[in-house]
Amino acid sequence: MKIRVKICGITSINDALNVCDSGVDAIGLVFYAKSPRNVSIPQASKICASLPPFVSSVGLFLNASTEFVDSVLASVPIDLLQFHGSESPEYCASFNHPYIKVIGMKDVDTFEKFDAIAKQYPDAQGFLVDSHATGKAGGTGQTFEWSNTPLDYEKPIILAGGLNPDNIASAIRQAPVYGYDLSSGVEQNPGIKDKQKIIQLMNEVQRVQCEQQ
Repeated sequence: MKIRVKICGITSINDALNVCDSGVDAIGLVFYAKSPRNVSIPQASKICASLPPFVSSVGLFLNASTEFVDSVLASVPIDLLQFHGSESPEYCASFNHPYIKVIGMKDVDTFEKFDAIAKQYPDAQGFLVDSHATGKAGGTGQTFEWSNTPLDYEKPIILAGGLNPDNIASAIRQAPVYGYDLSSGVEQNPGIKDKQKIIQLMNEVQRVQCEQQ
């Protein structure tokens, strides 16, 4: 199975092009004012216009107003919404746009607890699991117990939280899920990506991919 990678927190065209050249499947744009990786609507529009074919754009929101999400969608060609807060199922589905819901795994230590939350979002395209508490902001740079990752779930699972070029191979082997999402683990500074770390990351991903074939 193909190992899919998303690099989140893209803030410039240069970083977008660098991660695309490395072979990632998607970039993430953060629309959350308190984040050091926050982008404005004009910034995001320019970044998306620079993307090559077959690279998806994902818009990250955390408890945003409906009006704000609508304003982003009106100006930025977002392929997939990512809801990171305590958004209700009705809210997530209200935009008539594909979305994934983030589930914080800090207190979700069993499959049954995960499944109970996930079942509330029947319209979700998939679920991103991160190390923070459910409904709280992520981006902590911390990992969680990968053995708690729901495997072979009925919908795609994306693993996030403290991933970097040094541990991505272990993460893939311990939690072989649909995709992997990184941000701070491939940065020089918050919001500024490190080209060499991204190259190292994708080399590791390709190495593991070859081992599994």
